[in-house]
Amino acid sequence: MTQNSSPPNRHGPLTVLAVDDEAPALDELAYLLGNEEAVGEVVTAADATTALRVIKDRPDTIDAVFLDINMPGLDGLELAGVLAAFANPPAVVFVTAHDDRAVRAFDLGAVDYLLKPLRAQRLSESVRRVVELREQRDVSTTPPGPTAEADSDEVIAVEMGGATTLVQRSAVLWVEAEGDYSRLHTETGSHLVRIPISTLENRWEKAGFLRVHRSYLVLLRRVTGIRTVGSGTVVCLGPGQDGAPVELPVSRRHTRELKDRLVRSSKQGR
Repeated sequence: MTQNSSPPNRHGPLTVLAVDDEAPALDELAYLLGNEEAVGEVVTAADATTALRVIKDRPDTIDAVFLDINMPGLDGLELAGVLAAFANPPAVVFVTAHDDRAVRAFDLGAVDYLLKPLRAQRLSESVRRVVELREQRDVSTTPPGPTAEADSDEVIAVEMGGATTLVQRSAVLWVEAEGDYSRLHTETGSHLVRIPISTLENRWEKAGFLRVHRSYLVLLRRVTGIRTVGSGTVVCLGPGQDGAPVELPVSRRHTRELKDRLVRSSKQGR
């Protein structure tokens, strides 16, 4: 049994993600992490893109990412840069054979920087730091008010043709539900993300997004008007990808709230 110096975790065991494109190194990292008393679950990924997908599929459940730097495609430093833009990013610990990237790693907010070959005692120190960081966040974090959430522009990482693109929430005009996925529509294109529209509705409400239909979520400040079409109502947005104005249906149960929110926004603008 590997000895370690990790302190008891008063907030429950950690869920950690181990990332390395070399199978033997990944197996060793996962094994050593699994021996840590403070670690309850170890998830693995063979590349940074897969790791990002895991984190997106399990929002706010991955406590820490232990990752290599040199990997094909999206490398470890680039992944850390993406995670740094998250509202509640997991702790990042680099595990690498290269000692010349430490400055950049800590600039990205890394908790620790481990050199291969790994030593169990040194890994235990990193786990201890992750536990301490989570405890500090639990103590210092208070629920953000509307202004704080509105001022923090969330970044969504989307995959297109094998490449990862970052889309800012403020660039999204409207969101369309596609099953368990959502399509983010901007003035320059659309991006499919594996996030249910109900999740985005809750996360983005205080940033000015409103559900107007079971299939649509819109950014209120981009609404140019509403009008009646036959027996229904549509909301008018600014120009979409093709330059033409966008019109989306508004369900009957959302019409009253949409009108009230637009009136309130107009009064605040004065």
